Amino acid sequence: MSEPIISVEHVHKSVTDSTGTLDILRDIDFSLSRRETAAIVGASGSGKSTLLSIIAGLDTPTRGTVRLAGQDLFALDEDARAELRARQVGFVFQSFQLMGNLTALENVMLPLELAGRKDARKAATEMLGRVGLGERLGHYPKVLSGGEQQRVALARAFVVQPAVLLADEPTGSLDFATGETVMQLMFDLNQELGTTLVLVTHDRGIAERCRRRITIEAGRVAEAT
Repeated sequence: MSEPIISVEHVHKSVTDSTGTLDILRDIDFSLSRRETAAIVGASGSGKSTLLSIIAGLDTPTRGTVRLAGQDLFALDEDARAELRARQVGFVFQSFQLMGNLTALENVMLPLELAGRKDARKAATEMLGRVGLGERLGHYPKVLSGGEQQRVALARAFVVQPAVLLADEPTGSLDFATGETVMQLMFDLNQELGTTLVLVTHDRGIAERCRRRITIEAGRVAEAT
């Protein structure tokens, strides 16, 4: 059996302030194979987004281990973690997080340029064409609709052909029809590029389209199917 692309091993996350200690995640333990689609679901405040941030290496666990493509994320220093993330991980956020002073094309080129890719313009142009924005390359985010901005964010995430795509409520700020279009793109690209897809979502319909569902309740895995 091949090594999991993501392995979350007995992860705990606690924060302490003047009122005491709050346990956000408690003994989270699961793994995902390459090409899988997984939805992390649960009520608001259950720890879903914190878990996604830890899987990405953006937040650190209080205890436990996360392995990405076999590499222990938290055995690396911050710079090495960022380098691994740049090579292996794409992100899609509810808030899009596009650079307002860059065109759609420049936003998608950015991660390729940071990686030193000489074909950044060609690859970004092709990816924007694949998400239906071939006619919008020179447009800035402020003149794009919410759905178009999310498709730019998708193109930016997928253009580096990451092993893993992490998405936090990727359709949360979109209307139903636009959200459906964006989700179909994500699943199509998952199949086409073999990217493992991990979604945090409140949407039962989206969760049911994923092969795996991991339910978080009060910081614990209540169910993993």
